[in-house]
Amino acid sequence: MSYILQNPDLVLELLLEHVQMTGIALGGAVIIAVPIAWIIYRWTWLQGPVMGILGVIYTIPSLALMILLIPLLGLSSTTAIVAMILYAQVILVRSIVVGLQSIPQPLLEAAQAMGMSDWQCWWQVQVPLMRPVFLAGVRLVTTVIIALGTIAAKFGAGGLGILLFEGIAQAGRYDKIWAGTIVVGFLAITSNGLLWLWEQQLQPQTPQR
Repeated sequence: MSYILQNPDLVLELLLEHVQMTGIALGGAVIIAVPIAWIIYRWTWLQGPVMGILGVIYTIPSLALMILLIPLLGLSSTTAIVAMILYAQVILVRSIVVGLQSIPQPLLEAAQAMGMSDWQCWWQVQVPLMRPVFLAGVRLVTTVIIALGTIAAKFGAGGLGILLFEGIAQAGRYDKIWAGTIVVGFLAITSNGLLWLWEQQLQPQTPQR
């Protein structure tokens, strides 16, 4: 804590860099995961191969995956962000598919019988009903991305990982390592808590007697 109190401006700057980087990665992951999940939900025979590929990507060590992306994307924050997006897919896609599969088929048939188009059925029926399950996946992915963001400092992406790697490189600078660890942990806990509160607000309310 002493390092944080003595260098609040630097820590805040690195924290904002970390939030920006992980926010971009999370947003990009969601944008990509939704259509993938919708496709394998509609054509179930694709679910096995697609989830298998995403599962293989998830098992690759994060540092190794980022290194593999360097020839394609260069040594930059883009490499780290793309790696985080790839890691997030298996969790997000699975949560969306599970959410969609939990919707009773008669409910969808009733919506179609009322004259709803596929788009109306998706936006007004499926999205609201699968949203709590989806947000649970987002909570998990957010924690994973925040943790992976620390490694991104090795690739010039900035963020709180700088404190960790500088502390390792500079003998005896355990204060930097602890500072980075504490702030990363605080960010992960805070993000998870805020998303949990949002998730609870979207849960159906049980009528009180």
